[in-house]
Amino acid sequence: MNVLTDKLFSSVISGSITLSSYLTCALVAIFSGAVLALVLACFNQSRRYTFSFLSSVVLLPFIVGSVIMLVNGNVGTGVAVAGAFSLVRFRSAPGSARDIAVIFMSMAAGLATGTGYVGVCMVLTALGAVLLCVISIIGKKTEGADKELRITIPENIDYEGVFDDIFSEYTRKYSLISVKTTNMGSLFKLKYRVSLKSSVSEKEFIDRLRERNGNLEINVSCIFDEEAL
Repeated sequence: MNVLTDKLFSSVISGSITLSSYLTCALVAIFSGAVLALVLACFNQSRRYTFSFLSSVVLLPFIVGSVIMLVNGNVGTGVAVAGAFSLVRFRSAPGSARDIAVIFMSMAAGLATGTGYVGVCMVLTALGAVLLCVISIIGKKTEGADKELRITIPENIDYEGVFDDIFSEYTRKYSLISVKTTNMGSLFKLKYRVSLKSSVSEKEFIDRLRERNGNLEINVSCIFDEEAL
């Protein structure tokens, strides 16, 4: 058993890199990224991940692993590679805490394959996939269907507690996030985070709000992103 474990968690790269060792590490890295992307897409369907993000998760372990193998402990080469990568500028919307964690997990898998520890990479991928599944299932049960609600009201209405009775009837929880004036101060725009009760009709809820705010603009949208770290 100890011999099998030692072989599983030993590096397949000894000395110089060979074609077989590189292909082994590259295939394991791609497989690791594909598993993480598949779990992320299947168990977080409400997040609606783009193809670009999922493909990045697939390719990231392979790219990181290849860079580590090319550096191969050479400090000078490592500094040159770091300098080259510092020239690349990434422009994208800030991701959620889960997105960042998956990216770091993909990089860790790439580091493992880049140093030849394919067994460590496979165990890391398996544990990471299981944790993602468990966290996603727990999150769906505990968080519920949180929505972002934006309501416009006239300036002559006191926004403090104006919708409390309606929220108590139709939501499990609610909180006022922000208040903003618009239209030269003649209107207030209120932003809430609400969690509707399971038996509630969203249209009926909106109709009750429209009666209270004078049929001004109301916007309800799903919240896909978790709070960033």
